[in-house]
Amino acid sequence: GSEAASEHGQEEEEEEVEDRLKEHMDNLLDKSAKARQAALQGLRLALSSRTLSEFLLERRLTLADSLEKCLKKGKGEEQALAGTVLTLLCLQMGSGPEGEEVFRSLKPLLVSVLTDSTASPSARQSCATALGMCCYIAAADLE
Repeated sequence: GSEAASEHGQEEEEEEVEDRLKEHMDNLLDKSAKARQAALQGLRLALSSRTLSEFLLERRLTLADSLEKCLKKGKGEEQALAGTVLTLLCLQMGSGPEGEEVFRSLKPLLVSVLTDSTASPSARQSCATALGMCCYIAAADLE
């Protein structure tokens, strides 16, 4: 009895986590920079505290598109958070074709922010970390 109740509680917790993640992903497209930053912080916390690869597998391209918008249009803190979330997404996707696909789509933008002298130091540092980690984890091309 208690094992079944425990399992049921875990399923409810997983659903709650997934609902919060979906909400954070929706909020990445908000007009308000504060709302986008809060969503990025929520995603960062979730991706760094549990394995969510199954949930992310079918949503990776949507999330990558949203992160791309945050990196392109955001400033400073938003870009830094987007770089961190991208790093965590690559870690969650791993070295398979899915991780490589996410990395390949965002690599030019990471390089662009990294080499942009007008971008904030924290954004550039975050993009440099994302580029290095994602390259290490997901780049199929050895160069």
